[in-house]
Amino acid sequence: MGPRVLLVRMGRLPYADALGLQERWLRQLQGPRGPGAAEAGALLLGEPAGPAYTAGLRGGLEPGQEARLRALGADVRRTGRGGLATFHGPGQLLAHPVLDLRPLGLRLRTHVAALEACAMGLCRRLGLPAALARPPPYTGVWLGDRKICAIGVRCGRHITSHGLALNCSTDLTWFEHIVPCGLEGMGVTSLSEELQRQVTVEEATDPFLEAFEEAFQCTLTLYKEDSD
Repeated sequence: MGPRVLLVRMGRLPYADALGLQERWLRQLQGPRGPGAAEAGALLLGEPAGPAYTAGLRGGLEPGQEARLRALGADVRRTGRGGLATFHGPGQLLAHPVLDLRPLGLRLRTHVAALEACAMGLCRRLGLPAALARPPPYTGVWLGDRKICAIGVRCGRHITSHGLALNCSTDLTWFEHIVPCGLEGMGVTSLSEELQRQVTVEEATDPFLEAFEEAFQCTLTLYKEDSD
């Protein structure tokens, strides 16, 4: 069965609200845990309701560039995750595991590898077995030289936050305004682009959850507001 992880379905929401929920779950996991708490934390799953650009700990966005992106109608956020700049928006599967790695028997490196395995497992289940993780300096999951899934995490005292963003039916033109993850000359893609049909976040969710349980060797339990 594996350690229990709560599944928090955030639905479609502004990216800023997803960050707010993440901080709430971080505080909960870092504090005293009640008898009904999950052993390993929670998986926050959702879809951004509007366009947002984020910069990681290593930056990726210049001050003038931030103003230009806001002029396009996008939110711009600086975050505590690893990595550089990326885009979040509608049609993207957003997964933020807020986890205590110790019950899962993971360290930061193996946590990132498990996230990569989640994305590859989803792609494989939908008929894209060629999706692979690439060695450094590359991060995320790729189909050839096209990135389908961005990964950036934060970890402190064994507790993780942030996670992955996988393009399902994302409008990829938003990526043209930045250098995604600081990698010049590389492209981006989506499940819909590769499969030549519309693949929604809703369609991708169940196979992703299967891949998550497989990669993290855990049991997902749906979170309900009165369950904590």
